[in-house]
Amino acid sequence: MPEIKRAPSQRRRQIADRFANKVAQKETLRIRGLKHKDETVWFGLGMFGIVGWAVAIPTLIGVALGLWIDRTWPSQYSWALMFLIIGVVIGSINAAYWVRKIRNSIIEEDDNNE
Repeated sequence: MPEIKRAPSQRRRQIADRFANKVAQKETLRIRGLKHKDETVWFGLGMFGIVGWAVAIPTLIGVALGLWIDRTWPSQYSWALMFLIIGVVIGSINAAYWVRKIRNSIIEEDDNNE
């Protein structure tokens, strides 16, 4: 396949356009970083905490309820184990809800600022 030779001005224009696009992308990232400069490492750790508590609370409630049922009405089934699994599932759904909500608010904020 023969190579098409371009005029030097076209090649320079393409290089300049690529350079301008890279500069624009970096400037957009810099501006986005300046808008979120108050969100430090502690903000990220706090988000991990929210997700952790969103799973831990329903799990602990499920275990406590299961242990109470096991002590009150003994049976061949372990209600504590069943409610542990139910608590983890409910907690995971709850954590996914919070992560999705925060993610959507960040995306919406970025779209509004652009």
